[in-house]
Amino acid sequence: MRPRRSVLYMPGANERALEKAKALPADALILDLEDAVAPDAKAAARERVCAAVGSYGSREVAIRVNGLGTPWHADDLRAAAAAGPDAVVVPKVNSAADVHAIEKALSHAPDHTAIWAMIETPVAVLDCASIAAAAERLTVLVLGTNDLVKELTAAQVPGRGPLLGALSTCVLAARATGRVILDGVYNDVRDPAGFAAECRQGRDFGFDGKTLIHPSQVEPCNEIFAPSEEEVSRAHRVIAAFEEARREGRGVATVDGRMIENLHVADAERILALAEAVTR
Repeated sequence: MRPRRSVLYMPGANERALEKAKALPADALILDLEDAVAPDAKAAARERVCAAVGSYGSREVAIRVNGLGTPWHADDLRAAAAAGPDAVVVPKVNSAADVHAIEKALSHAPDHTAIWAMIETPVAVLDCASIAAAAERLTVLVLGTNDLVKELTAAQVPGRGPLLGALSTCVLAARATGRVILDGVYNDVRDPAGFAAECRQGRDFGFDGKTLIHPSQVEPCNEIFAPSEEEVSRAHRVIAAFEEARREGRGVATVDGRMIENLHVADAERILALAEAVTR
């Protein structure tokens, strides 16, 4: 299991930020060529980001390219394929056909370079399962909640009420197709309480982690998306109780007054695997 609790966007045009990222405890980095880079700086940022890919040790590193239909998309994909990051993040993926086009453009990339598809439009949400299943190379879905709010003409409100249906739909698609799914960003870096609440909401919904826009968000995000000591302790008790029940010829067990069966054991094993992965 590869943890992706915290996935931090880093501006590709900012050499100092790319260097600073080496010391940050984010599980993964997205070196950004899209929103964080002005049009006249795209080419220089592309060169800088591709050169930086191998600078982060064992950290998972992705490059966010400019979207399909933009003047920079094809050049970004060619350069990313040659650089061989862990993943290429593509904005506004709206269909399985889009995934196939991206996969074809990355045909000369190393086998380990995955596609991360950003889900940012109503049509993408409605077709999310088809997008997720379109290619084995696509391993992660990334919610672009800011763009989705804009497309819906909805409001940015605490609790994200206007987005809850879309969030659930995308998590369902990810789980149905065996993909990882990352929640969208939280915009107000001066509101740690609101950020923590949204992290907890995302975790409760089933997201594997959250994309971030500022280094100050990394550590609280890591803590919230990691299993707590209490969860780890209970997971051990669940597995032990079920193993004892099996030895006694029973198919179920009881822990803390609750019935335990195979599905609870599988979840306990997932919790322990994640706990182990985040402490390596």
